[in-house]
Amino acid sequence: MRLAYRIAGHWALLASFALTGACSILPKAPPADVYRLPSAQAGAAAQAQAQPWSLRLAKPQASDALNSTKIAVIPQGDVLSSYKASRWSDPAPVLLRNRLLDAFTRDGRVPLLSIDDSNLQADFELGGVLQAFQTEYQGTAASVVIRLDALLVGGKDQRILASRRFEVRQPLSDVQVPAVVAGFGQASDKLTAQVVAWAVAQGQKQPKPGNN
Repeated sequence: MRLAYRIAGHWALLASFALTGACSILPKAPPADVYRLPSAQAGAAAQAQAQPWSLRLAKPQASDALNSTKIAVIPQGDVLSSYKASRWSDPAPVLLRNRLLDAFTRDGRVPLLSIDDSNLQADFELGGVLQAFQTEYQGTAASVVIRLDALLVGGKDQRILASRRFEVRQPLSDVQVPAVVAGFGQASDKLTAQVVAWAVAQGQKQPKPGNN
């Protein structure tokens, strides 16, 4: 019996050495560079009167490929890939929602803002579907593409009040990852400015809070 225990212990020790050796020779993946969306370029706040209604910003829905921290790229055709050893600090829908929050705050016309991570109620909710948040190649030319199907809905009944597709294409002169990330920042600035202007205009068309 003691001999059996010694043999079993011997093989267990050899197995542990083998596993340790195997782990040490496996190639280690390079650490990923984590990128945040570049800070928005400061713009002049709108001079219009502040709106009396409140707005809740929801993360847009997205496919599994876009609802990710991977920095998406379409190098050719319908092949969806991602940049190696680089990723976003948050999934793309979160990045865009937070950028919209910043854009509305900078604009100043809708001071009563919240996001869908909170349980706060609002008069209106802005969400939609993120259809594209990627770099696309056409031959050797590359562009950042952001496409959002925006929806403005009632905060209480979730009734669709307005919808519109927004799309921005930002050409890239440099396709290295830092320059690509900067392109995403520029494209996000353009798209969020359009969404803010549209959402404010649509909100102004709706009955005043408490009158419906």
